[in-house]
Amino acid sequence: MTRRSVLLAGATGAFITVSAAATADAAVRYYPVAPGYRVNVRRGPGTQYAISRVLPEGAMVPIYCQTPGETITGPYGTSNIWDNIDDGEFISDTYVQTGSDGYIRPRCAL
Repeated sequence: MTRRSVLLAGATGAFITVSAAATADAAVRYYPVAPGYRVNVRRGPGTQYAISRVLPEGAMVPIYCQTPGETITGPYGTSNIWDNIDDGEFISDTYVQTGSDGYIRPRCAL
């Protein structure tokens, strides 16, 4: 089993641990980013967090876990759900075509 974990400092000074586990035999599902968009990847679930990289148009992303954060409006509506796509990397769920307006993966561990 591989494990992803990172400690984040929130705007209020609170700390959360983001963890996602994947077994070697479990296939990771990738979801498309909204067509025509380059999406900022943040170090936490909100625009107050630093940008770690920018996803190119046509990117596909895994979602390891999801967490509530800043409310964002994007091509797939308005939501406060943020997708953890890698260690310490988040994008707003409003830019990912998941087929749902709600949570589709477990919540990130606090």
